[in-house]
Amino acid sequence: MKIVIIGGTGLIGSKLAPLLRSRGHEVLQAAPSKGVNAVTGEGLQAALAGADVVVDVSNSPSFEDKAVLHFFETGTRNLIAAAKQAGVRHVVALSIVGTDRLEGSGYFRAKLAQERLIENAGLAYTILRATQFHDFVGAIADSGRKDGAVHVSSQLMQPLLSDEVALALADVTVGDPVGGIREVAGPEAAPMADFVGRWLRKQGDTSKVVAGADVPYFGAPLALRTLVPDNGARIMPTRFDDWLAQRSP
Repeated sequence: MKIVIIGGTGLIGSKLAPLLRSRGHEVLQAAPSKGVNAVTGEGLQAALAGADVVVDVSNSPSFEDKAVLHFFETGTRNLIAAAKQAGVRHVVALSIVGTDRLEGSGYFRAKLAQERLIENAGLAYTILRATQFHDFVGAIADSGRKDGAVHVSSQLMQPLLSDEVALALADVTVGDPVGGIREVAGPEAAPMADFVGRWLRKQGDTSKVVAGADVPYFGAPLALRTLVPDNGARIMPTRFDDWLAQRSP
């Protein structure tokens, strides 16, 4: 099959492409740096010519509410139009567990808008929602720094290895369209503050962690299970501590 990855040079796209090639597929890693921009439409139709599957793992360069909504709505509309013209038989998109439970976040609202555009496009599709990646815990910690402490939500998260996101996405990509949403997550659900504390200790950072149920996640309030998957999610094996153990401080 010919598979086009939108956002193909990013964190997940760069891991997904070799997995698909190793299974014998022709893969095009589309990105603005390669002359393909879904938001402007530049190079999009040419990239999708002859494609069987298109996978969207692109991400907005800005998380400001209006900018991120424009990125996902405009890019998805352009991608749908190009996919229809090219006769693409399967559209795959990577999204986030809890997208429909965190509309207080502009980013999550934008991802939900992307999902709904795909669902209503009249194309065969699969949406894979993933939990937060292990790699993101440091950014969560940095976002909560205030007055010498790190303020973090005590609500649950269930992070996973980004390599295993790519693996799950590869399996979805070469499989039949499900016409719905699938979820993938890591093996351990624990308070977000617990993961942040472990990450800080690995860095040798002695900052105090202040946990609270009302501490927002990038500006949005969480409920206990906002960021953890429902029953039936695919659970990947690598634990957060195992990932930490392999990393240098």
